[in-house]
Amino acid sequence: MNRIVFFIDGFNLYHSLDCNTTYYKYKWLNLDKLTRCFVTSNEKIEKVFYFTTYATWNQVKLAKHQTYVKALQFVNVEVVFGAFRYVDKTCRICHKQYKTFEEKQTDVNIAIKLFQTAVQDLWDTAIIVSGDSDLIPAIRAVKSTFPAKRIGLVIPIGRRAEELKQVVDFHMKLKEKHLSTSQFADEIIIDGGVRLTRPATWK
Repeated sequence: MNRIVFFIDGFNLYHSLDCNTTYYKYKWLNLDKLTRCFVTSNEKIEKVFYFTTYATWNQVKLAKHQTYVKALQFVNVEVVFGAFRYVDKTCRICHKQYKTFEEKQTDVNIAIKLFQTAVQDLWDTAIIVSGDSDLIPAIRAVKSTFPAKRIGLVIPIGRRAEELKQVVDFHMKLKEKHLSTSQFADEIIIDGGVRLTRPATWK
């Protein structure tokens, strides 16, 4: 049986939904259900990793994100946290410098976990859900070190990922039908009777 591990780039997936108001209603996404859209009956999902970072400076976004993470953990998705850094940027229009937060660790965390789980022989096939070309060196390194293992790609909706397509063994496209059939219930009751409710802006 083909053993599969999913590596989901949380910010890449989130922004593919956030950039189109039509897709806001799909943000309450059950990643355990979603991954099952991309496997066959003779394949086994061993683990689903979700890579993300909390925007701690925005309490409204933080509260929604924390609720979502609890929902994912309830369905046994393993969450791997990165961090934001305060960085200097230059405006492309006025050329003035300004400070902003930038997510820095997700691609590194995915690379480490991809290699680590390959060394541990946890999978025959790794499937990455992302359109981030920064992952290319990690994919090449793992494929070179473990040539018998396969790495696939699920491209988030609205993304092209042409460079990534060139370095993986296969690729699939995330479509709206996958999103619509992979939603959590509007209200989830987890351990201890705690209720998790879909955020109002995600309807």
